[in-house]
Amino acid sequence: MPQDMPPAGGYAQIQYKRNIPARGFKPYYYLIGMHAIMAYGFYKYFHGVREQRELAREKMWSRLYLAPLLQAEEDRDQVRRYYADQAREKELLGTESKVYNSNRFIRPTFVYTPSNITQ
Repeated sequence: MPQDMPPAGGYAQIQYKRNIPARGFKPYYYLIGMHAIMAYGFYKYFHGVREQRELAREKMWSRLYLAPLLQAEEDRDQVRRYYADQAREKELLGTESKVYNSNRFIRPTFVYTPSNITQ
């Protein structure tokens, strides 16, 4: 029995590869885009840090400039309370008692001292 032989000129090629076109951009385009986005992000970040630093400096200087005004307000409030206490004392006792040796206003200091110290 004779053996089957291929036809003259051979068989047609078998298509085993898929011919699918590549989707999307080439990888280096993605890398370039990623680096561009990162560069823009760092640019905005550093400008934001610089702005925060400037706002902190402005806040510090505004507090330095406002400190004397706030101290004067506190002093006025202390003097008002002092004279209100004097008027209340005069109303309750009938006379103004001298506790200190001078009439000059001195900021009151409140210090807690324990009555019994154990060592």
